[in-house]
Amino acid sequence: MPVPSPIKNLVAAAVDERPPTPSDFAVRQGRRSDVNLLDEEGDITDEFESALRAIFLRYASSPSSTSSPLPESDLAAAYFGDEALDRWAKDTNGAALGEEAKEEIRTFMDCDDQGNLTFRGFVQIYQLQTENDEEETWRDLAAHGFDRQLQLVSTRKEDQGVDESEPVSKRRLTGEMGGPLKDEA
Repeated sequence: MPVPSPIKNLVAAAVDERPPTPSDFAVRQGRRSDVNLLDEEGDITDEFESALRAIFLRYASSPSSTSSPLPESDLAAAYFGDEALDRWAKDTNGAALGEEAKEEIRTFMDCDDQGNLTFRGFVQIYQLQTENDEEETWRDLAAHGFDRQLQLVSTRKEDQGVDESEPVSKRRLTGEMGGPLKDEA
């Protein structure tokens, strides 16, 4: 089935002028990931779906849970309302989605009866984007802390548990402490 042009426009609108990531430089230097995002038939691979699941659960809501991120057991009932879509879009591309983009999602992607994006719809967005621009998908994954092996690496402050109210020593900031960074006594 051909992809409706509004969906192609949605994907194109989500692409921004972000600065290149370390992964972008690695690709230019000929180093590629051994992990495929899509299989030979163009379907999402299990590894990619697992990364998407982790991202989705960070932002999703569920009628049965208020924890964040949601537990895996809530995935079937989880959804992105407008607020979650905006938080995800800001963390991914630096800006919230416009109303037109949200309406296209509601029209062309899998949503529940209230118009909330389901995990299946979230996967549809990334499958379409990956088919059209795999490097944009890798940038999105990097923005959410995933490397080219689809391993979650702690690159985001919220994932590292940084206490911004505490001062950080110059030695820690410059990595002069030797060995792994750890809190000073």
